[in-house]
Order: sequence, then structure tokens, then C-alpha cells
Amino acid sequence: MRQRNPKASLESICALFGVTRQAFYDAQKQEQNITIAQMIVLCLVREARLIMPMIGTRKLVHYLAGPLQDHGIKMGRDQLFNLLRHHGLLVRKRRRMIKTTDSFHWLKKYPDLTTGLNLNASEQLWVCDITYIRTINGFSYLSLITDAYSRLIVGYCLYPTLEAVGCLKALEMAINNRSKGCKLIHHSDRGIQYCSAAYVDVLKLNHIEISMTQSGSPYENALAERMNGILKNEFYPKRVYQNHKEAVKVLTSNIEVYNSKRPHLSLGYLTPRSAHQMTGDINKSWKSYPRKKKQVF
Repeated sequence: MRQRNPKASLESICALFGVTRQAFYDAQKQEQNITIAQMIVLCLVREARLIMPMIGTRKLVHYLAGPLQDHGIKMGRDQLFNLLRHHGLLVRKRRRMIKTTDSFHWLKKYPDLTTGLNLNASEQLWVCDITYIRTINGFSYLSLITDAYSRLIVGYCLYPTLEAVGCLKALEMAINNRSKGCKLIHHSDRGIQYCSAAYVDVLKLNHIEISMTQSGSPYENALAERMNGILKNEFYPKRVYQNHKEAVKVLTSNIEVYNSKRPHLSLGYLTPRSAHQMTGDINKSWKSYPRKKKQVF
């Protein structure tokens, strides 16, 4: 029985599709290289999410730019989106559920000083908020103070209760980390912790102006709310810590990673620590797209 020549068969197939045999081999090699490149990218993504578990795809494009270049891999945003979608690695955001603000109290409330405020450097405006962290023993409460210009977390404290002590400790850390003597505004909601005499006295003693939201809308303190969301939704969003001590240890590490490693779209993919040293306008790397109106039939 006459055996077929594999090379002759391959040449016939290539001739049928109008390509050379060399082009066929080049295509096979390219396909193999693409598969290897995708495996490398997935490994790099998994490594990045070991320290930033819920980092989004747009930030990954920037965060992995150096390692991908070292491997000689070119992959844009859309390609990375498709790759992560195919492997079920796109992240989903969770919504906040626990109420941490009580603004129905008799203590003095202050006006909003942030309307029309233009920032051109760090330490001009601090925004503050409280969120919760789950532990086996119950909830612990995280007080955050963020520099509005650089998005750097300048003060924080995880405390077992909603008492003002946690907010005061975060404020003391922020003041100790302060390096400039320029005019500074402290903006928060109208929660009883921020209106307490002890907290207000520390602000006045350090010549920090007091600003507060005027309603219960989260949009009046959107940046502080956003910071809570980043730490909760991108760093172990479903984790329940063994105890308060473990939660403190992990959150301290998470905040350091956020400040020094996480690229920020609102900072042109700079990290908060890098942006904190800058002055002037910082170009944003995101766009606001108008929502499509629903058709009514």
C-alpha cells in the first residue's frame, strides 16, 4: 500500500488556502507563543492579586506594564479584559450594608467648606469616614483619614467599638505624619464621633478648619466613601478575621500596599505616595460616560 508523503499533503493544504508552508509553521509558532504569553500574564495577575486581591483590570494594565515588558509581552486593556473574562477572573464589587454614622445628636455641626475648593497640593484637604470589618467575635470599625489631593491614607485606626477613640487615634496619626504648615481643612460627615468635644478640640488646637456634610447623602463625602470601598472591596472583601488583633495586622499591611503600590486612575496611574510629593493638577486616567436612558414603551 502506498504511503502518503506528509510534506506533500501539507503543501497541498497550504496551496488550497493560498499560503506557503513556512507561513503555516510561523502561524503555529505564533499560536504557541500566544498561549505561553497568556499563561505568563495569568501568573502575573495571580501574583498581583495575592497582595491586592480585587484590583481591577485597568489598574492591572498599568501595574503589570513593567513585568510584561521584561517578558517581551504586548497586551492592551481589551486583550487583558478578554483573557480575564475567559478565565473568570474579572472582579465584582460589593455594596456597603452596615450603618456607621449617627448624625442625629445635639452636638454642634459645622458648615461645608469644600464647595468650589480647588486643590493644587497635598495637605490642603483631609476627608474622613468610618467603615466596618468583620471578625469572628463581631465587628471592628476602621477610621480612615485620606488626603484628598494625593489619595494617600495619612491616618487610620481599627477599633473594637464605634466610640470616638478610634477616630481620635487616626487623627493623631495623621497630624504626626503632617509635614506642611499650609491651611488645612478636615472634612467629614456629621457623625457624633467627629462632632465630639475631644475630637473638635484636637482639630482647633492644630489650627485645622472643620468642614462637614450638610445632609445624609454619601455624595457629599464621596472620596472618603470611595476609600472605604477600595480597602473593603479590593483587599479580602469576604474575609472574616479570627479576631481584632489579626484584623489590625492585615489592614496595616493592606494600607501600606495601597499607599505605595496600587496605581490610581484618579492620579494618572500614580501611587498615592508618589502623588503626595507633587504639586499642580494631576491628569486623571478615567472618563465619565453618560448613562443611557431607558426606553419607555
